[in-house]
Amino acid sequence: KPSTRPPAFQIHVDEPDGACSKKQCTQRATMDCSPLTLNPTVTRLRQPLATIDLPVEASFDSPMDMSIIDSEERPTNVNEVSDYAAEIHAHLREMEVKSKPKAGYMKKQPDITNSMRAILVDWLVEVGEEYKLQNETLYLAVNYIDRFLSSMSVLRGKLQLVGTAAMLLASKFEEIYPPEVAEFVYITDDTYTKKQVLRMEHLVLTVLSFDLAAPTINQFLTQYFLHQPVSSKVESLSMFLGELSLIDCDPFLKYLPSQTAAAAFILANHTIAGGSWVSLHDQLMTGYTLEDLMPCIQDLHQTYLGAAQHTQQAVREKYKGSKYHEVSLIEPPEKLMLN
Repeated sequence: KPSTRPPAFQIHVDEPDGACSKKQCTQRATMDCSPLTLNPTVTRLRQPLATIDLPVEASFDSPMDMSIIDSEERPTNVNEVSDYAAEIHAHLREMEVKSKPKAGYMKKQPDITNSMRAILVDWLVEVGEEYKLQNETLYLAVNYIDRFLSSMSVLRGKLQLVGTAAMLLASKFEEIYPPEVAEFVYITDDTYTKKQVLRMEHLVLTVLSFDLAAPTINQFLTQYFLHQPVSSKVESLSMFLGELSLIDCDPFLKYLPSQTAAAAFILANHTIAGGSWVSLHDQLMTGYTLEDLMPCIQDLHQTYLGAAQHTQQAVREKYKGSKYHEVSLIEPPEKLMLN
């Protein structure tokens, strides 16, 4: 006897414009319209489900004990090799175009909205803080989500599952010790099973063609910090502005990561150190003219002005900490003096 159980989740392949038949469009219009809710398990104090057994002995003589290595011998981030900075930057600029999501994909999504995506990204910021993940992991996860949603239509009840699978993939790609799958099931308050998370992970990988090495705002900021050293407070404010741009896909998906990173760096430097826009731009060597960057700087400035009133506050809470010099408490300039 055939089973009558509904599928674990429903995904619809996004079709080209005009390819949707009248019958199919009618079916999409009748989708579930329940509000998006994310389970806030991550905000509760808890004990880990399982400890991670390190593969090497955690002793002073352990080869993994970085404290015994002289600073001159410490491994260098491949993006921070000054001798090859120009070549690395050129390569990242080339690759960012290939891994850029479609700016207007949300208009074709039948059941989710920009505000639902903002709720999801805000929750992922909390997940990253809870598990002490790298900032790069968050940026990669958001890139995977946007690229996935650029090609696939997802019901709102499964949007958190897409985000969970994307964060799992980004953790595996970026972290030395990524959280176990069971942890990602836990943070959804067991809304999804381990099998569902793994199936969605496989689907995301398939849609992305297993291409996970996407240049991010964070990587370009690292390059800009290397080329133009600034105070740690300017660095933190640049990072804060970069993460603010992740929350709202409109208008920031129309910009490349290198553009948003340059805008964040220049706006942060202007906010803290002052100086003319021309001098700040000329010092940075982004490959863009100031006129190229001004629309993004203006959009980022508007986002900065409205950050305190935004519904989603995880990024502001994160950057209130002393680790980031409490930069989210810095008042943004009321106006950009462009002349």
